[in-house]
Amino acid sequence: MNKEMICIVCPMGCHINVEKSGDEYVVTGNKCPRGKTYGIKELTNPTRVLTTTVKIKGGLLNRLPVKTVDAVPKELLSECMKVINNVEVTSPIKVGDIIVKDILGTGVNVVASRSM
Repeated sequence: MNKEMICIVCPMGCHINVEKSGDEYVVTGNKCPRGKTYGIKELTNPTRVLTTTVKIKGGLLNRLPVKTVDAVPKELLSECMKVINNVEVTSPIKVGDIIVKDILGTGVNVVASRSM
């Protein structure tokens, strides 16, 4: 298995190549050690931080921006959105307030990214 990708860990945007050789992964093209870690993780268990909005009552706006505190498995993003789309909060909310605790049993909380 061989995959080419652009590393997004730092602003350099290295073009890396990740190749599975037996039980090991060989990463080339990275200019720092973080690129190797990113490449292997992206091939074996890709994750993403999810940013979106939820409905809010009594707020300045109709939607409150939220995000996951940590990355969640990429394959769970649509399921996370199904949960988040059913959430409605009431003002006042402070930045960092937990909106959804331990979403889908991942151990990752969804928090407000703005006070309202």
